[in-house]
Amino acid sequence: MTGWPRSELCDLLGIEHPIIQAPMAGATTPPLAAAVSNAGGLGSLGCAAQSADQVRADVAALRDGTNHAFNLNFFVHDAPVPDAENEAAMQQRLAPYYNELELGDAPAARSIFPIFGKEMLAVVTELSPKVASFHFGLPERAMIDALKEAGAVILASATTVCEAIALEAGGADAVIAQGVEAGGHRGTFLGDVESGTVGTFALVPQVVDAVRVPVIAAGGVADGRGIAAAFALGASGAQIGTAFLACPEAQIHPVHRELLLQTPSEATQVTRTISGRPARAIVNRYITEMNESGAEPLAFPLQYSLSGPLNAASRKNDSSELMVMWAGQGAALAQVLPAGELLTKLAADAKTVLAEM
Repeated sequence: MTGWPRSELCDLLGIEHPIIQAPMAGATTPPLAAAVSNAGGLGSLGCAAQSADQVRADVAALRDGTNHAFNLNFFVHDAPVPDAENEAAMQQRLAPYYNELELGDAPAARSIFPIFGKEMLAVVTELSPKVASFHFGLPERAMIDALKEAGAVILASATTVCEAIALEAGGADAVIAQGVEAGGHRGTFLGDVESGTVGTFALVPQVVDAVRVPVIAAGGVADGRGIAAAFALGASGAQIGTAFLACPEAQIHPVHRELLLQTPSEATQVTRTISGRPARAIVNRYITEMNESGAEPLAFPLQYSLSGPLNAASRKNDSSELMVMWAGQGAALAQVLPAGELLTKLAADAKTVLAEM
């Protein structure tokens, strides 16, 4: 743990380097998380879309690959309220894409992400990970207390200072300050979902000043310079997602990986057109045309159940036009390295920059 300006996050999580591989649902794999944890960081599995049995299977595979700390991440969202009129309009809007891909009619919208409830709580307490983390807020306090009794450290994402304060009050042991530069879903949970648009450089020091728990910087951090900057802003560590998507252990389509390395910061966009919640992805034909149409997305995650088949067919066809390609504004900084090597390089580069500051 030597060489870092602050060690509280490493001490809390039981890791050597204060670097967390972001838990990107659908892209993270047991080999990816194991490689990061074995290299001294915190490997993570995005479990938001998984059943209890899938979580158990992935954790078993992860534990076959590492005996170090790891993180299981879940979404905390309300059950969506169906809107038959809006659903019919969205099905009609997406019909040309379904016809183009020969998929038949758009399906009925459904909730494809399970609610974090008693069943999943029982699974997580049974599996007893070192870290359990949450996006879109925190579960009720009784669940947090049960996780802590099972030995889990609790992390959660904030996109505003008010959210960070609420997370600390709700039992979070550390807060992830997620700037708008981050790829994937915005973690906003207080107020309007469009309100969490503060950049990392502005958000992190304000969150550091507002809470007593360690703060983890996220959003646009993709190399050692970004990690060093996080410490300069008062953070105790950094969470990095997009940079790990370029690793061979990440479960993304080769077309996505290729475009990731060619994506300038202005070529990503926060959009609700994919899932119904604001999320940053590489701009493609789907996002452009959906934005131009002005169609109102369905509530999260109902919208995802309609865009998902288009993504699956696009992956099968090796086409980026209608594919979901999550990425942050630091995508062009990504390097194609095995995850363990990337973690080691990130830590070494950050220490070099910190020594020069």
